[in-house]
Amino acid sequence: MNKLLLFLSIIALVLPFAAFAQEAVEKDVFKTSAGDLEIVFLGHGTLMFTFGGKVIHLDPVSQYADYSKLPKADVILITHEHRDHLDPKAIDPILTEKTRVIVAEPCGDAVKGSSVIKSGELQVIDDVTIEAVPAYNLVHMGKEGIPFHPKGSGNGYVLTFADKRVYVAGDTENIPEMKNLKAIDIAFLPMNPPFTMTPEMVADAAKAFKPKVLYPYHFGETDTSKLLDLMKNVQGVEVRIRKMK
Repeated sequence: MNKLLLFLSIIALVLPFAAFAQEAVEKDVFKTSAGDLEIVFLGHGTLMFTFGGKVIHLDPVSQYADYSKLPKADVILITHEHRDHLDPKAIDPILTEKTRVIVAEPCGDAVKGSSVIKSGELQVIDDVTIEAVPAYNLVHMGKEGIPFHPKGSGNGYVLTFADKRVYVAGDTENIPEMKNLKAIDIAFLPMNPPFTMTPEMVADAAKAFKPKVLYPYHFGETDTSKLLDLMKNVQGVEVRIRKMK
């Protein structure tokens, strides 16, 4: 192979990864007892976890990333059926024959080959434990007094990566089940009223179950500085703001 062909071949391999990097996504890396956990913040309620050589996509939505340029999924988790969380156009490019797709009950017919997990149930995939927990509205209501997210319609997830426990709340308010969580290292709490929580609700929940790191996410135009102010004197909880509108 001459030098020009070799150069072109290298460029062809590198370009997809360079394009992804140029999208300026943010990521954080956490040390666990079994290696690094990398969290990529794609936007809104959309996240990607990498751990032990496995990739977990959570609520992939094509509005927030070009999934043709992202790693294939070992696991896909869907919190609920709303289109800003369940997007078949984002799921298709990251599916393989071995991908496990785990969804809340109302999503069971939306993704071919998916398996439903209900609140309180556990699944263990390789070295990751996935626990479904409740996610629903108590206060904010839509038409005719129906909650934007009725109880039983969606999941949050607690993911255990070795000695680190990560809570991704889904679309919910500061419900009792959330406040009773234990030993959460990293928490993602939605902050987009009236559909999810106000900054005051997020602070109330965080003060109750005390995650070591708190990320507000799915926050739209909500002023994140309000949460920072509410949490400024709370010991043991670090609030991190990322691009998660």
